[in-house]
Amino acid sequence: MRQIVVALIAALWTLAGPMPASAEPVHAIAMQGRPGLAEDFEHFPYADPNAPKGGAVTYCVVGSFDNLNPFIIKSLRTTARGMIDTIFGNLVFEPLMQRSYDEAFSLYGLLAQSVDMPEDRSSITFNLDPNAKWSDGQPVTPEDVLFTYEVFTEKGRPPYSERMKRIERLEKVGDHAVRFTFNDQADREFPLIIAMTPILPSHAFDKQTFDQTTLKPVVGSGPYRVAQVAPGQRIVFERNPDYWGRDIPSKRGFDNYDRITIEYFLNANAMFEAFKKGICSVYAESDPVKRLRDFDFPALQDGSVVAETFDTGIPPVVTGFLFNTRRPLFADVRVRRALAMLYDFEWANKNLFDSQFERTASFWQGSELSALGVPASDRERALLAPYPDAVTPEVMDGTWHPARTDGSGRDRTALKAAFDLLKASGFTLSGGTMLDPDGQPFGFEILTASDSEQRLAAIYQRTLAKLGIAVSVRALEADQIQARKQRFDFDVLIGSTGFTNSLSPGIEQRGRWGSESANQEGSFNLAGVASPAVDAAIAAMLNARNKEDYVAAVRVLDRLLISGAYMVPMQHNTKQYLAYWSYLAHPQKTPIFGYQLPVWWHRPD
Repeated sequence: MRQIVVALIAALWTLAGPMPASAEPVHAIAMQGRPGLAEDFEHFPYADPNAPKGGAVTYCVVGSFDNLNPFIIKSLRTTARGMIDTIFGNLVFEPLMQRSYDEAFSLYGLLAQSVDMPEDRSSITFNLDPNAKWSDGQPVTPEDVLFTYEVFTEKGRPPYSERMKRIERLEKVGDHAVRFTFNDQADREFPLIIAMTPILPSHAFDKQTFDQTTLKPVVGSGPYRVAQVAPGQRIVFERNPDYWGRDIPSKRGFDNYDRITIEYFLNANAMFEAFKKGICSVYAESDPVKRLRDFDFPALQDGSVVAETFDTGIPPVVTGFLFNTRRPLFADVRVRRALAMLYDFEWANKNLFDSQFERTASFWQGSELSALGVPASDRERALLAPYPDAVTPEVMDGTWHPARTDGSGRDRTALKAAFDLLKASGFTLSGGTMLDPDGQPFGFEILTASDSEQRLAAIYQRTLAKLGIAVSVRALEADQIQARKQRFDFDVLIGSTGFTNSLSPGIEQRGRWGSESANQEGSFNLAGVASPAVDAAIAAMLNARNKEDYVAAVRVLDRLLISGAYMVPMQHNTKQYLAYWSYLAHPQKTPIFGYQLPVWWHRPD
């Protein structure tokens, strides 16, 4: 798999060299190199332009919602799915450009039919499609773009509220054009982030009340309109027959259902039972043991439900035990490194997962962006020179790997190594209890959101108990977990700590690991990372002008995150497993990001 991903990256990076200066408007832009599709492309390669339209689909999620505005901080983590959604599609709100999920990071025309961007990326001009309209028939105008940034800055949530900090000037430059001029805080990725920012209708929102929650259907430019709302339970979207963008190349083959319903459930078990009954149309399951144990119900046996595995070409999702470093007990990196040695992956893989998983050790595992097994290059060493102690020697020289056991559940090697590190940090073991440097019993709480997470937490709890570390495991409902996350009110999380990575990591890393987001309510820097070295690596990544500098910066970030032990990565499988009712169908081609539900369709009756 590693060779496949490396080859994909090499191909994507070498496409026709650097982006030229924009002498005239272009149909697409890419983070590095040129976009893969020519100006006369007809559709994305993973979409079928002849897909039949009609029918309905029901997506199911765990959680709740009390708000249809996804851009405000109130009810941030319980906002409605589908309004803007990387999984189900941007059903209501759309950005200026559409991302292709078969390329590392390329954007094609949507609300903006073309763009002008100089080689230094000091500005970008979006030429709006004159046919673009809101769902109420009003045209999309430059004034809407200006309003969007005004209201996001004054009333929006991160990261939308932060974007004007990197914009020197935003202006209307024609009847259908708007230009962003950037200041010295912007980086080379920032124009693409602007292009992916959803745009709002100025006539349909009141700036004074924008930050208040609402369950009233809102106006957007997307292919669907909100038809019904049952707060906390269900949202029904109906396709807009007058959707302005149905025939533009970046949307051909998308948005094929007449009706999309999103149902909410309190927990994963209830959602799975609903799928078996036919309430939910699709169900993703990453646990191979659960697939073996539970996927044997009548509808699967008679072919009414199809189970399929999809290959991906991107680094695996990183999940694990994430430490809240704002808490004093996790402030010492040596303590975190010791705790990171104590997850018994070998036992868990054999006894829980039928040995079908690999250990996760890198945030970009399986790609050339990963630092695993690779000595730091001269470029990397230069970036790390101001921070000589930020990366451990074994991570620097590429020899590091996670602690391994013999899989018996009784291997004392990792226990001794962890104990020695804790002892060097001032911890003592007295009467079977681990005491911190102040002589207080050392322990913490792990929050979980499902039965599978509880099983994993119990494994970790059992191993830690052998060193006298008292761990409690608390199961919470999804909305309770979300509220605790928003307030950073936790010791250790498993649930919803998965970090989805790509072949083109960018500004999202600042939100996950950057100092500026460490104490910003609602941010995704759940670990509370505030490291000058991490900030410098992210800045170098965002400003890299060639492949070598970019890869070096991402590898440095990988080395810093591994050395910082902000979380204990667990395991992964690069394949996607999806079960779905046989009335659904999908295109033959799967893009490098995996299956894309917005291009599926309902089989004609």
